[in-house]
Amino acid sequence: MLANYKTVKQSGSHEIVIQKSRFISHFKRTPTEQEALDFIQEIKKNHWNATHNCSAYLIGETDHIQKANDDGEPSGTAGVPMLEVLKKRGLKDTTVVVTRYFGGIKLGAGGLIRAYGGSVSEGLNQIGMVNRTLCYTMATAIDYTWLGKIENEIRQSSYPLKEITYADSVTVHVFVQSDQINAYKDWITELTNGQAETTQGKSVYLETDA
Repeated sequence: MLANYKTVKQSGSHEIVIQKSRFISHFKRTPTEQEALDFIQEIKKNHWNATHNCSAYLIGETDHIQKANDDGEPSGTAGVPMLEVLKKRGLKDTTVVVTRYFGGIKLGAGGLIRAYGGSVSEGLNQIGMVNRTLCYTMATAIDYTWLGKIENEIRQSSYPLKEITYADSVTVHVFVQSDQINAYKDWITELTNGQAETTQGKSVYLETDA
């Protein structure tokens, strides 16, 4: 699992008009190629009467799956420019489909490349992107007498607080990046004079706006 990567914030669409042609960019987070293919087919079904439904996607930690489809536009004028925008933005596990409704004015090869690339770029600006950071949930059990101090210290630290649970002792749950686990444990031990018990939980990706 990657420690950190960027992808689209959410699924969504954005439309621009160029020389009377409508270009609608559709985005979705797709961890697998099958999900990418299913999304492409869904858009094609919803926009069956469009002139073109061009697509591009990047899948995998090392982008080992990269596909681009011009869907009837001149070769290299749609899918590849779309894919290049995804790559330049550093996105992973992302699929985009650009639906074109022809407006009667031909754009030429250069115009098409700019139109499809621009559609994806503007669409990403509207839909948004996120950084996903791999973290582990760390559960720190402490005596109630330590709660005020520890909660205050954590809220002022770089470790996001998940929740606090109460039982015979109080347990503070925080998110810690994989390369900071030992530092977190040492920090808690120092704060509590060794009177805390910290256990490592499941891994989870935290998302922040890119």
